[in-house]
Amino acid sequence: MTSSGGTPPADDNKGRRRFLETALGTGLLGLTAAIIYPTWRFVFPSKNVRVAEQAVSAGFVDDYPPNSGTLFRFGEEAALLIRTPEGEFRAFLGTCTHLGCNVEYRADMALIWCACHDGRFDLTGKNIMGPPPRPLQSLTVQIREDEILVSRST
Repeated sequence: MTSSGGTPPADDNKGRRRFLETALGTGLLGLTAAIIYPTWRFVFPSKNVRVAEQAVSAGFVDDYPPNSGTLFRFGEEAALLIRTPEGEFRAFLGTCTHLGCNVEYRADMALIWCACHDGRFDLTGKNIMGPPPRPLQSLTVQIREDEILVSRST
């Protein structure tokens, strides 16, 4: 319906304006949250506090030739077991300390690598390149009767 001048009544304009203001305000609020939340998580990475699992079997010594590594399940998390070129076993939680991507052992470079943002860690878990803000969490490795058992460090 239009008034005598061919313009919509004032009530229609108020309804449209209110709808547009609500839609734009909601969109702006969503955009703000989408920017602030990841920034907050990057600046203040979470410190996962979990109940300590008992030792988890990661296989047998013969399953790992020197200079190799593999991801395995450590409770609800991924873990990385490495056998160094010298034959020593080391284990770490298998998620990057930057944004939580899985890490992998790169035998060609003899280091732990995160493909998401080219984060690199040495074989002690120390962050040496890229955006990871802190070292990987190390795990304890024990060998009992040729079986490799991994548990949280105490």
